[in-house]
Amino acid sequence: MTTHHRSETPQFFLTAPAPCPYLPGKAERKVFTHLVGERAGALNDILTQGGFRRSQNIAYRPACEACRSCISVRVLVDAFDMTRSFRRIKRANSDLVGHITTASPSSEQYSLFRAYLDSRHSEGGMADMSVLDYAMMVGDSYVDTQVIEYRFRGPDTAINGRGQGPLIATALTDVLADGLSMVYSFFEPDYADRSLGTFMILDHVVRARRMGLPYLYLGYWVEGSRKMGYKRRFGPQEHLGPRGWERAD
Repeated sequence: MTTHHRSETPQFFLTAPAPCPYLPGKAERKVFTHLVGERAGALNDILTQGGFRRSQNIAYRPACEACRSCISVRVLVDAFDMTRSFRRIKRANSDLVGHITTASPSSEQYSLFRAYLDSRHSEGGMADMSVLDYAMMVGDSYVDTQVIEYRFRGPDTAINGRGQGPLIATALTDVLADGLSMVYSFFEPDYADRSLGTFMILDHVVRARRMGLPYLYLGYWVEGSRKMGYKRRFGPQEHLGPRGWERAD
C-alpha cells in the first residue's frame, strides 16, 4: 500500500556536524525544516513551543548527540520580576521609544546592524553578512513578523508614537499565538552603557503583556556560555525539558 503525503507536510533535515559557537571543543548538529506557504505561521507557533527557533524561512533546533546544553527559555510575562537593576535600565532609556514597522529592511537598519556586528561579533557566524543577506533575514518570512525601531523621543511622540533622529536599536520579532519571540536584536555600540539589549527585552515584556500574550520566547540559554548567560536573568521563566515546559526558579 502506497502512502501519499500532503505537500504541506513539513519535512525535517539534519545538518552535518560543525564547531559549536557557544561551547569550545564541542560540535553541533541541527534539525531544521522550511517555513513556507499558508501554514507557515501555524507551524512556526507549534515548532517554537517545541523548542525551535526561526531564521529567515527556516525553523531549527539543536540535535547534538552527546550534549543537551542548549535549553529553550520563555519568560512568564504576567509574573515578571522587575528587579531594581531592571528598573534602573528602564529609567535610563525612558527617552527612547519603539515603533513597530512592517518587516521591511532599510539601509539605515543595515548600517546599524553592521556597526553592531563589527563591534560585538566581528568573528561570529554573521560577521560576513552582506546587505542582501540582511534583507533576506528581515524580509524573507512567511510568518507574522515585526521590526521594532527604537529612536529618541521627539515633540510629536505623544501624538504619533514615533521617535525621531537616528536609529538607536532594532528588534526583529515574531508574533505567536501565545507570545512574542525575539528573533534577533541589535543596537548602536556607542550607547553600550545603556544596556540596550536588556532594555529591548524589558520593552518586549511590556508589549506582550499589553497584547494579552503570556510568554516572551528568548531562544536558547546555554549553561557555561558567557554570551548566552544573560538570558537567565529574566524571570520567572520556563525551560523546555523532557517533560515539557517547566518553571525554573
